[in-house]
Amino acid sequence: MSTRALTRNGGTVPTIFDDFFKPWNEWFDNENVLLNRVLTVPAVNIVETSSEFKLSIAAPGMKKDDFNIDVEGNMLTISCENETTTHEKEHKYTKKEYNYSSFSRSFSLPEDVSKEKIHASYTDGVLNLMLPKKEEAKKVNAHHTIQVK
Repeated sequence: MSTRALTRNGGTVPTIFDDFFKPWNEWFDNENVLLNRVLTVPAVNIVETSSEFKLSIAAPGMKKDDFNIDVEGNMLTISCENETTTHEKEHKYTKKEYNYSSFSRSFSLPEDVSKEKIHASYTDGVLNLMLPKKEEAKKVNAHHTIQVK
């Protein structure tokens, strides 16, 4: 018994059905293409300095109002939702496309983060969060050199 994957009409010229069947074709064209796209979350960089943690998330194409940043207990949750709709009407047809993207990332905050002073900015497709350390933590983390006698 043989099986056949769902494919296009075999030619190089796209048909009107290509757009119609596109979501289903993506499931079969390449086994990981759709799964990788759906399960992709933005890259995150975290840097620790003596006075704060800097968290950067690459999220191009969003607006600052799309982000929700919540702190509950020691859990920092960053989520984003963006929905766009395009509508084209030409001659005898109407084309309407929807694009919806979202993600959610959660991080456990260290005890030495001052939760009340966390602030965020969104510039050039990057969400930056500054997580200042408590004053006590800054003193404990102060660098000093011990001389050998």
